[in-house]
Amino acid sequence: MTDQEIIQGLIDRDNRVTEQFLYVKCRPLLTAIMRLVFNRPIEYNEIVSELYDYLMADDGAKLKQFEYRSSIYQWIKVVATRFFIRHRNSMIETTSKEPSSVREDSGEIVDTVSMLSDRIDVANLLQLMDNRRYADMIRNLVLNDMEPEQYAMQIGVTVDNLYNIKKRAMTAFTRIAIKYYGYER
Repeated sequence: MTDQEIIQGLIDRDNRVTEQFLYVKCRPLLTAIMRLVFNRPIEYNEIVSELYDYLMADDGAKLKQFEYRSSIYQWIKVVATRFFIRHRNSMIETTSKEPSSVREDSGEIVDTVSMLSDRIDVANLLQLMDNRRYADMIRNLVLNDMEPEQYAMQIGVTVDNLYNIKKRAMTAFTRIAIKYYGYER
């Protein structure tokens, strides 16, 4: 199946395409991401169901943003990683025995601490990268959400070349993260 067929099948809510793509083809990738993001085992079907709902919200608006500049698998890797990180606290069922008298706004403090911790983790991983260009690219495009056109102009490359470099940078970053967190086999 081509990337276009996968995207269209997902948008059309084709159960066969959805099952094949999210629950078969992407399973190893999404499982690896989940191991990195969550600090305990997570039910695959439940989390992927949440991801699917996110992709399908507003008539598949997120899916329609896919521009075919990378493979569908590289794109879903970035989207899923961001989604899981952003929603990891709300996705994990809490088994805390805290009393119900805990203030409602304390969640904001926990979220802020969690976000700071995540940024520190990413910053540490970027420091471990041998290729400074790759680290700068991830910092600017992924963490700082800089526009690709703006960053391409800043470093003197075409946008198409930027996406090729970004793909290699994300692969290098993923390898370092997997090694750092002990998931290397």
